[in-house]
Amino acid sequence: MLNEQSYHIAMAAYLGAAVLALVLFAFWLRKSWRPAWIGLVVLLGAALLLTPAFPEAGVETLAPALIVAVFQWLTVDISAAEHALRPLAVMVGAALVLALLLGLTVLRHRRVPATRDEDAEAA
Repeated sequence: MLNEQSYHIAMAAYLGAAVLALVLFAFWLRKSWRPAWIGLVVLLGAALLLTPAFPEAGVETLAPALIVAVFQWLTVDISAAEHALRPLAVMVGAALVLALLLGLTVLRHRRVPATRDEDAEAA
């Protein structure tokens, strides 16, 4: 059983690994994908990996909601996983809305204006 210190270390290790994986994934995709798509994938990944949930009723510690949902679904049934699926659905929805807003504003693909040589060739 985990004591308080080992619980904090385990959660810090999980959160650090998840954030590092998301940063590396975004870094890997930066040359081949548009920034808005990278933002969407990273935000969805963050919503799935970083959303917390209580493993059971009466438990005071938190665990990653995706792990709790999968474990409850595979061991009991889908109705036992609903308490972890609700926060996941909310966070995925928030990630989609935020990605849409970022894609339409900050991460918009800007066109490079044509140079005079390209204008002369087009004419």
